[in-house]
Amino acid sequence: MQNSVKIFVKAMRGEFKMSMMGEFSFFLGLQVKQSKEGIFVCQSKYCKDILKKFEKEACKAVATPMSTNCYLGANEAGPEVDQTMNRGLIGSLLYLTASRPNIMFDVCLCARFQSCPKESHLKVVKRVLKYLKGTISMGLFYSDFAGCKFDMKSTSETCHLLGSSLISWHSKKQACVALSTAEAEYIAVGSCCAHVDQPTT
Repeated sequence: MQNSVKIFVKAMRGEFKMSMMGEFSFFLGLQVKQSKEGIFVCQSKYCKDILKKFEKEACKAVATPMSTNCYLGANEAGPEVDQTMNRGLIGSLLYLTASRPNIMFDVCLCARFQSCPKESHLKVVKRVLKYLKGTISMGLFYSDFAGCKFDMKSTSETCHLLGSSLISWHSKKQACVALSTAEAEYIAVGSCCAHVDQPTT
């Protein structure tokens, strides 16, 4: 593997002016931590910047990004809020969903009412900020093949989208030991399809 990397670097340097800056760790707000266990991607620095920009550094953290009794509509009562500020906040949160799919549904729901946002809409968006305050270090962990060193099983991780909105996801250790990365991916795809085909009641 290392030899292949050296060959690639040599070929690239023959065509372009470039220098090796070491292991990839930060790019456009994405923080990448690589280890033997896998790759962890998060946006904790970007998340802190959002909280600071919108003056929510000292806010009280909440356990969920949206309350269970929240029902937003286009014709909400109450005063209107600054559209520019509201759009800037939603845009910042949309970029954060690159490593935080657990806020995708809430942010996309709030984005539907950007043309004439009311105070009730902004309240929901601010709740997402409060949720982020308590979950700054959360991100996505990409485990390698046979990631569990105890039983050598891989982990299936799937996300289910309806349009551009995340509706469900799961991360579960596979029931059997895969003999190759291709088999591990095949098992993950099969698990994903099984969740999609489940009947609704």
